[in-house]
Amino acid sequence: MTTGDHPPEKNGSKSAKILYRPVGIVSSIVGGLVAGQVFKQIYKRVSPGHRKDAPTPLQSEYPLKEIVLAALLQGAVYAVVKALIDRGGARAFERWTGEWPGD
Repeated sequence: MTTGDHPPEKNGSKSAKILYRPVGIVSSIVGGLVAGQVFKQIYKRVSPGHRKDAPTPLQSEYPLKEIVLAALLQGAVYAVVKALIDRGGARAFERWTGEWPGD
């Protein structure tokens, strides 16, 4: 049943969910690596003084505000990259098998 602009929900079988697990694990690893590189590039461009690396919480020479903003940016980048890669992996799995791996 559709409501508004949303497409109908796709429900995957139990076997599709099990078969997708290795794909999901690999895509999560790749996603983490990609997100880390994307974050580093973004941080280099937007950081005060164009620092090479983001500050960590235990580096006392950085103000708390900068550490929190870096962590916020890092979390947002990771979430977006993970969502894009997870969704892409699920769509590729569906094209290959004809079944949606989620829900």
